[in-house]
Formats: sequence, structure tokens, C-alpha cells
Amino acid sequence: MDRLAFDIAHLLAGGLVLVSFMMLYQDRLYALLNIFAVHALVLAASVGWQAHIQDAPHLYVTAGIALVFKGLVIPMALHRMIQRLGIHREIETVIGVGPTMLAGMGLVALSVAVMLQVTEGADPIAREDLAFALAVVLLGLLMMVTRRNAVSQVVGFMSLENGLVLAATGARGMPLVVEISVAFSILIAFIVIGIFLFRIRERFDTVDVQALDRHRGERQ
Repeated sequence: MDRLAFDIAHLLAGGLVLVSFMMLYQDRLYALLNIFAVHALVLAASVGWQAHIQDAPHLYVTAGIALVFKGLVIPMALHRMIQRLGIHREIETVIGVGPTMLAGMGLVALSVAVMLQVTEGADPIAREDLAFALAVVLLGLLMMVTRRNAVSQVVGFMSLENGLVLAATGARGMPLVVEISVAFSILIAFIVIGIFLFRIRERFDTVDVQALDRHRGERQ
């Protein structure tokens, strides 16, 4: 059973890293949102499995929050937001897809090397989950800095937060009240970001951050 628990936990956490790479590869907004929903589903499955092997029922609540809000509500809301704003469906990148993927692979290798060394002597499942979680966090940051579209940067931020949730659950979880407060904080942040995007679109007729930088330069 211990071996099976390790293999399934390893598969799910590794799957989250793989889906992060799929998001990095995408150059269309709708496809990116669909893959983010898959990212949330894999996270929910990983947290649910951790709840089972740790005998921690409160983690099922975390899995449910990830499934409902991140897997369904937020992607659907972003789809509607894109349609209402009339945002261009292609995602402009700072660097090409090839260099971005290579940078992502380097970050994953760095995450594994660092976390496995730092957590030497810890529980094997926790070590693997923490290494993969750091990789997901760094890939989320990479998405944020290599995308010019504000919506794709929001998706990068939320995928980064998924990595933090994976780390917390892999390290024997966190109190239920903290999980709920974090979930509502993310939801509130999403609402604020949505309002912010509408205001940007209304004022500048674009959500491309490069165009906003050019406008700022003209104002100066």
C-alpha cells in the first residue's frame, strides 16, 4: 500500500508539472483557460489522494474548493470576460516558445535538485510533492514574466497558487480555516483583477501590458 500511495502521489504531482508545461506552450487564450481547468482538476485529484493517505478529511474540502472554483467557476468566468472585452485570442510572448520551454525544464531540474537536498530525511511522499510544488510555482512565475497579455498573467498567478496548495498538502496539510481563508482571498483577488481588466480595456482599448507601457512612456 505504501508503494502504491507513493506511486499515485508521484504521478499526480508530476502530472501537475506536465500540465504547467502545456500552459506554457499555449499561444491562444481559450486553450490556455481550458488547460488551466485541467490543472485545477489534477490539483484536486492530488489533494484528494493526500487526504486519503494522510487520513485527513479536511483536505477533501481543499480538493473540493480547487475542483469547483478553479476547475469550473474561474475558467468559465474568464471565458465570459474575454468575450465581453473582445480580447484578442492570441497570446503575445516576450520570448519564443522554444526558449521558454527550455527555461521551464531548467527550473524543474533546479526545483528537484534543491528540494530533494533540503528535505533529505523527510517523508518520501512529502519530498516529491515539495519538489514538484516548487517546480509548479516557478513555472507559474515564468508564465507571468513571459506573457504580455494581462489575462494570461492572471492564469500564471493562479497556477502559481496551485503549486503553493500542493506544497501545503504534501507537507501534511494546513488547518482548514487557513485553507478556506486562502480560497476566499484568491476569489476576492480574482474579482478585483476582473474589475481591473474591465477598467484597463475601457480606458486603453487593450489588455496588452506592452501597449500600456508604451502609453505610459508617451504620457511622460
